[in-house]
Amino acid sequence: MKKSAGILLFRKKADSIEVMLVHPGGPFWKNKDEGAWSIPKGEFTDEDPLAAARREFFEETGMEAAGTFIELTPLRQKSGKLVMAWALQKNIDVSKIKSNEFEMEWPPRSGKFISVPEVDKGEWFSTSIAKQKIIPGQAALIDELLEKLHA
Repeated sequence: MKKSAGILLFRKKADSIEVMLVHPGGPFWKNKDEGAWSIPKGEFTDEDPLAAARREFFEETGMEAAGTFIELTPLRQKSGKLVMAWALQKNIDVSKIKSNEFEMEWPPRSGKFISVPEVDKGEWFSTSIAKQKIIPGQAALIDELLEKLHA
């Protein structure tokens, strides 16, 4: 079973909460918006899940994630992948996000490879907008964060 670990950043604005999501890079995702965004996350195997989440956050944003982490309930996405996540209160400047890159075949089955960023941008969203933008299988992370913050 594939496992993924990630971090849901949040910040408090007056009387509301905003969360930071990232948009996947590459031509496949170029014109996709609603239901395409994600928390910064990635697959791991034999690694501490929180350490993997922090490593993936750095790879996808170029920024360190440090502070008091709030563990969220793991969820299973449609693909069967288990997503483990932590929330972290931290305000970052999303215009400074610098993602690592990977090689992909494009167009598919063409034999041509291009280098694309894993993440092409990050943005802060209100929780209601974020729940429209995020991959449907990750929306429960936002709900749980709100529950924990209001508990």
